[in-house]
Amino acid sequence: MLPYPLLTASLILMWLLLSGFTPGQFILGTLVAVFASWAMASLRPDKPKIRKWHLIPKLVAIVFFDIIRSNIAVAGVLLFGRGKGRRPGFLTIPLEIEDRTALAVLAIILTSTPGSAWLEYDQHDRTVLLHVLDLLDKNEWIDLVKNRYEKLLMEIFA
Repeated sequence: MLPYPLLTASLILMWLLLSGFTPGQFILGTLVAVFASWAMASLRPDKPKIRKWHLIPKLVAIVFFDIIRSNIAVAGVLLFGRGKGRRPGFLTIPLEIEDRTALAVLAIILTSTPGSAWLEYDQHDRTVLLHVLDLLDKNEWIDLVKNRYEKLLMEIFA
């Protein structure tokens, strides 16, 4: 009846905290929570198949370092302007990753790094459309994504 009992209880509690503790709100909140739990069960994704857990801290460290470095670079662009030949742009990056979880993690990494945004993934061509705030060299960005992130994600989720 309740595939996610903790989710259901949390939703009921949140509903009551937001709308007040009355019997009618409890019944309405319970109905909403049960239907939300059923909807979540129908959306249940495949469990990720992580093969090399020991590489996850390395990935986290690389992403943390890149986010800090990118914040500094974006602040420089905003404060001092762009240098010669630097401009925003779009680029298409071919990917080899097929695992859906690894693709989702890569999308999170690229979007959470300031100055870049994952815009579209073409499943047939296995390419991603990326927007970059300060695009100097397309090949440098392609190399960064493929060798710094994709290769490591393929090892973790292979």
